[in-house]
Amino acid sequence: MSTTSIPRSAATPGRDALQPGCSNCFALCCTAFGFSRSADFAIDKPAGTPCPNLAADFSCGIHDRLRPRGFRGCTVFDCFGAGQAVSQGLFDGVSWREKPESRSGMFAAFKIMRQLHEMLWYLAEAQERAFDADTGTAVQELRLTISKLTKGPVAGLLALDVETLHSRVRQVLAEVSEEVRAAFFASGDELEERLQPQADLAGVDLRTLRLCGANLRGACLIAADLRGADLAGVDLLGADLRDARLEGAELSRALYLAQPQLNSARGNPETRLPGGLEAPGHWHVNQNHAQTWTA
Repeated sequence: MSTTSIPRSAATPGRDALQPGCSNCFALCCTAFGFSRSADFAIDKPAGTPCPNLAADFSCGIHDRLRPRGFRGCTVFDCFGAGQAVSQGLFDGVSWREKPESRSGMFAAFKIMRQLHEMLWYLAEAQERAFDADTGTAVQELRLTISKLTKGPVAGLLALDVETLHSRVRQVLAEVSEEVRAAFFASGDELEERLQPQADLAGVDLRTLRLCGANLRGACLIAADLRGADLAGVDLLGADLRDARLEGAELSRALYLAQPQLNSARGNPETRLPGGLEAPGHWHVNQNHAQTWTA
C-alpha cells in the first residue's frame, strides 16, 4: 500500500505491531488460506498450498498487477501483523521451505494469530475511546490477555478456544460503542430506522448525510453511495464496504474501521481517514475517472 496526502489524525496507540510487514513474513497469506475462482480470484487455490504467483523470495510476482490480473481479493487482505509475528516470533525466522515439517503448524498458527491481532487492533481503539473507567479497565485486561497468547507457545495457540475469546471481545467492543455513539445522533426521519446493525443498505444513496452515532455493525454497504457523508461515531465493525463510494466522506472519527474495509471500497484524496489507516493505491488510479457529484 502506498502513502497518500489524505488528511489523517494521529495513529491509535498500541497498533505499531499490528501493521503488516511482508518483508519479514514467509508469505503466509499466500499459502495458508485457500480461495475459489470468483470475481476476487482468477483461479482456485487449496488452503495450505503456495499461490502460483509466489516467488522464491516469498514476494508476489504480480504484486503491482493484482487487480488487472483478477486477484482483487489479495489487495483487500490485511494480516494485522500476524505474518511476521508467526514467521519471526513463533518460528524463529525459519521458513516452511527451509523446514517443510513446520508447514502445517505454521499455517495453522497464522490463521489463529491473525484473529488475535485483529482483536488487538479493535481493542486498541476501544481503550483509547472508552469513557467509563471500568470499561477501559476491562479492555486493557483483554488486551494483556491476548497479547500474552500471541507470544506462544505454538501448542497453546493451536489449542486456544478462539470463539469464546471472540465473544468476550465483541461484548466489550459493544460496550465502548454504546458509550461513543451516545455522544452523537444519526439522521432523523425514516432513514434512522434503517441505520441498524446488519442492515441491508446495498446501493443506497446516503450522500452528504450526517450519519453520526449510527450503529452499522455488520451492515451490508456494498456499492452504497456515502460520498460527502459524515460517519463520525458510526460503528462500522464488520460492515461490508465493497465498492462503497467514500469520496469526500468523513471517516476520521468512525468507530472500528479497518484497512481491509478501505481496500475494498472506493475513495479519493478528500476522504478523511482515521490515524493509522491509509488510502489503497487503486483510489488514486480511479480518482482521475471518478464521476463528479454535488452536495
